[in-house]
Amino acid sequence: MIIVALCSFLLSLMLPDKEIKGHKVDSFTAIWPYSDLITDQDFYINKSDEEIASEKEQLKRFAPLFFENNNVEKDSKIKDLERCRYSDPKTYTVLKPLFDSIYSKGVIEKVDDEFRNKPIFITTENYAESAQYYDYYTVQTAVEFINEQLKQVNPKPDFLKYLAINYFVNKEKTNLYLNAKLEQISIYKSAIKADQIIVKQGEALTNSKRSLINRYFYFRNQNISFSFIKFFAKWGLTFILSMVLLFFLAFFRKPIFGQNKQVAFLFLLMLVAVFFSFVFHKYGLMIMALPFALVPILVRVFFDGRTALFTFLMIILQCSFFMPDKLEFILLQLVPGIGTLFAVAEMRKRQQILNAAALVFLFYVFVYITYQLGFGTPLAVKKLTSYIPFAISSMLVLLAYPLIYLTERFFGFISDFKLLELCDLNHPLLRRLSKDVPGTFQHSLQVANLAEEAIYYIGGNSLLVRAGAMYHDIGKIENPYFFTENQANGFSPHQEIEPIESARIIINHVIIGVELAKKHKLPEPIIDFIRTHHGTTSVRYFLHLFKQSGNDSKIAESQFKYPGPIPFSKETAVLMIADGVEAASRSLKVHDALSINDLVDNIIDYKIVNNQFINSDITFKDITTIKKIFKKRLMNIYHARIEYPS
Repeated sequence: MIIVALCSFLLSLMLPDKEIKGHKVDSFTAIWPYSDLITDQDFYINKSDEEIASEKEQLKRFAPLFFENNNVEKDSKIKDLERCRYSDPKTYTVLKPLFDSIYSKGVIEKVDDEFRNKPIFITTENYAESAQYYDYYTVQTAVEFINEQLKQVNPKPDFLKYLAINYFVNKEKTNLYLNAKLEQISIYKSAIKADQIIVKQGEALTNSKRSLINRYFYFRNQNISFSFIKFFAKWGLTFILSMVLLFFLAFFRKPIFGQNKQVAFLFLLMLVAVFFSFVFHKYGLMIMALPFALVPILVRVFFDGRTALFTFLMIILQCSFFMPDKLEFILLQLVPGIGTLFAVAEMRKRQQILNAAALVFLFYVFVYITYQLGFGTPLAVKKLTSYIPFAISSMLVLLAYPLIYLTERFFGFISDFKLLELCDLNHPLLRRLSKDVPGTFQHSLQVANLAEEAIYYIGGNSLLVRAGAMYHDIGKIENPYFFTENQANGFSPHQEIEPIESARIIINHVIIGVELAKKHKLPEPIIDFIRTHHGTTSVRYFLHLFKQSGNDSKIAESQFKYPGPIPFSKETAVLMIADGVEAASRSLKVHDALSINDLVDNIIDYKIVNNQFINSDITFKDITTIKKIFKKRLMNIYHARIEYPS
């Protein structure tokens, strides 16, 4: 419950606060595939920082210059020229008309070349008149004009002393006007009213339309206020969906439900899937490019197909809240997800994940085309860019390779790939077993064959039981000659020691096997086979010898019994039976159908009488099937024939 409460709380924080009407678009989006996008409130389209900066630059470039009309110096110069009328009549006669022409236009202060094309205003007190800079003389152009007119006059009179500027730049007014205009620049490009259609379903998108759509979603997400009612509603919804998954585990997958680590893994997958959907939605990325099909693959590798499908369904339902067309999203994800379960039904080859990726893409394309033609936007089917997210998602399915490895490392789970590696006869422990204890090694191989065939017919993980069988007797590496399969020439070291010491050595192979397994970092599910393959049964042969010597039977019962625990799954129960049957079959003097039949029945009945299967989910029907398989298999091994009456 703590896991569910925490998970649902985190999920509710990530779920959207508003109805999703669509997603941000990019250059790949050629057509608007969703229903008509209608605004639900007024909003203004902000100018970008680049647009505002460009507008300011344009304003500075074309803002007018203000010039102040100041005739004080000009009037003084004209008076000086008038005085020359009597003292130097010839100079006066030459210069008077020239300066009258110049001052009729006016002489303006020189500015840099970049400002000369700007409009200008000539101000006189509170009056301003629009003009052009080139309508006036500058000192330079005035001098050029006078020199041109005095070409034929010799000597040239000194005219510079009569030239004065009468229009000066007014920097204060110029800056005041520019700053006022800069402050008036609007940060908004345009306004969109509520209930206005931004884009219609199936409409081809231009760059300006894409920009409008993205800005609308940005504005819409920026103006979301926190609501306790909405938050608790979302929490309640995510809590229900999470509880449905938990109830499924409690009613139909009790072994998983009883393991907090396994339950936490399933809910962690849910959190990760919703988190990536949240991030992709927030930043306008392609949610459909997320590899949702990874979820059933990861769950199936470590659990079973029904758990994978149910977990995947709960995750898809939660992620659908980020999509405008929830039905399309659920169909697009659920069908490929189910398809992957077909591809990885038996994870024996790594190529199966590659096959799953290809299958996911084919299912995506098929469902997308049929849905769009029947219920969506038929024009979208023709656009190749519509399939880019599906291709990306399918390729990301290949991330299953490293994710399976990481999950094994962090959660201690065991995948079929890992089991295949453990079954490799070149594994250090198996190499040592085959080299140092060949008899036990052959026994383990025979047990593996028996157990694997039995579990195949009654249902279970055949690869797991085979791996467990290969390692169940590794404890016999120490003191190997105390076990019958390794004894040669009929000599047994037990003849030289007491029965209680013999029992201790025999029982210790379980304890030693667990220690060796942990030392070589074998997965815990494999170690469980070592612990349980004798359960809590007794070493009957040495117990019988001990009692024959007149010793206390109560002491014997405790010291001649394996530490357990008893099997707790079909796989561990089948291994216990296979181990007992195979070992006992070696001691038969006559390997005929009758002796093998009695042997199998006696071994299994002994386990049942001693309550060795009460914790495992194995039925009497399963046991009957196991008996038939083991009898047939042993007869094939020892070439026993059924004797017919003469």
